[in-house]
Parts: sequence; structure tokens; C-alpha cells
Amino acid sequence: MAWAYFDTSALVKRYVDETGRRDVLRLLRLYEVVTSALAPVELRSAFRRRVADGALDEEHVPHILKQLAAERGSWALVDASRESLATAETLVATHPLRALDAIHVASAQLFATRIGMPKLMFVSADARQTTAAAAVGMTPRHIAV
Repeated sequence: MAWAYFDTSALVKRYVDETGRRDVLRLLRLYEVVTSALAPVELRSAFRRRVADGALDEEHVPHILKQLAAERGSWALVDASRESLATAETLVATHPLRALDAIHVASAQLFATRIGMPKLMFVSADARQTTAAAAVGMTPRHIAV
């Protein structure tokens, strides 16, 4: 199976029923997940925010976290290394990305280079991220929000 980079905005749709979930589930059947090592922390934060906003019932969180723990062992996690952070700095100089969004694009770019797959699919619900991913040669897949 081929790899695809899933940023947190896409991965959260794996666990929470929201717009774009069907697309993410289909892609997860077709591709192995690669993401930043920061994604599990971001996911937990996203779940907490959804509970606070009333978009997710607190009672569902333990099941979601158990599912996340079971699945993340099969993901390829890209460390937030000096190299990925330097690449992210370069990205924010030319693209209007938030810091963590730039780290995701940089992580995907470095992974793509390491495995010799420059057209790695980059899956995100953030249009700025997919635009930046396309600009550095990856294949963007924007998920509806």
C-alpha cells in the first residue's frame, strides 16, 4: 500500500463525525498514514476543544482515545527535528501558514524525499496547507470542512 501524509485536520475526521469524514475514511483504506509526531498531541487537543464547544460528547472521548492509541502504532511518525523545523521556517517565509501547519508540510516534504516519492499525497482540511504542499511538489488532497 502507498503512503499518504495526513495532517491533524484530516485525521480528526477519522474519529469525529463531521464534514469530510467519508473522504478521509476512504483514503485511510487506500493509504498508509504518515504524519508528524506532533499529531497525536494535536488530536487530543482537538477532541478536548470539540467537547468544550459542545461538538463532541464527553462520553465518546475514552472510546476515541482508545481507538487512537490502537491505530497510531501503525502510523509512520516524522519527528520534529532540526531539519523539519528549518524547512518549516522556510515555508512560513513564502506561505501564510501557522507554525504547526508549516511543520506538517515540512514533515511531509522530508518524508517524501526520504522515501523517494516527491509526489506524496498530502491530505488536509486546510486550504493554505494544501496550497503550500502543492507548491513544494506534493499532490494535495483537500478535504471539505
